[in-house]
Amino acid sequence: MNGITSLVLSFEDGEYKAFHSALMPTVDSSKVIGVRTPVLRKIAKEKSNTKEAEAFLNSLPHEFYEENNLHGFLIEKIKDYDECIIELERFLPYIDNWATCDSLNPPVLKKNTDKLIFKIKEWIRSNHTYKVRFAIKLLMNYYLDEHFSGEWPRMVAGVNSDEYYVKMMKAWYFATALAKQYDSVITYIEEKRLDAWTHNKTIQKAVESYRISDDKKQYLKQLRLKV
Repeated sequence: MNGITSLVLSFEDGEYKAFHSALMPTVDSSKVIGVRTPVLRKIAKEKSNTKEAEAFLNSLPHEFYEENNLHGFLIEKIKDYDECIIELERFLPYIDNWATCDSLNPPVLKKNTDKLIFKIKEWIRSNHTYKVRFAIKLLMNYYLDEHFSGEWPRMVAGVNSDEYYVKMMKAWYFATALAKQYDSVITYIEEKRLDAWTHNKTIQKAVESYRISDDKKQYLKQLRLKV
C-alpha cells in the first residue's frame, strides 16, 4: 500500500463517512473512508512534488473515494499547463462521482484559457459522464466573463445526454449564464432549446440565485414548462 494511502486511512471518520456517503449514490460506501476535504488538501500541500506523490499519481486506479479526491488535489499543485493536462487525461476516466469532479480545480487552467478551450471541446464530446461534466464546469467557471462567446452556450446546449449528473451541470451552467450573460442566453429558455427537465431545473436554479434581479426571476417563472 502506498504511504500516502496509509496516511489517508489514518484520518478515517466513521460518522463523516456515513454522512458523506449519502450524498454520493454512485459510490459504493465501502469505498468511502470518511476524510474531510481540508485534511486531504493539507496532505496534498505537504506531499506535492515528492517521490511519494509521484508514485501515488502513477497508482491508478485507486481503491478509495478519498484517494481520487487527493489525486485531484495533487494535480491542482501542478504549475505547468501541459503537465497538468497530461495528468488530467490520465485521471478523468477514473472519476465516478460528482463530488470528485466538482472539487477538481487546477489553477493553471485559468491562466491558459486560450489553449484549454480546445481540450474542453474534446472532453465535452466524450461518452464519459464526468469528462462531460468537467468540461461544462470549466466553461461555467472560466468562460462566462471576459472570455465569453456565443459559441459556448451553443456547445453546452448541444450536449445530448440522459445522465443526471450531466443534465444537472447543464442546468447549473445556464443558470449561471443567466446571471452573467442574461441577454445572450435568455433565448435558450424563451425558445425552449433545452430538454424540459434541464429547462425547468435551470429556471429553478436561476430563481434561487441572489445574482438575478427579482423582475427577471418573475419572468423566468412564467417560462416554466409543464411536464
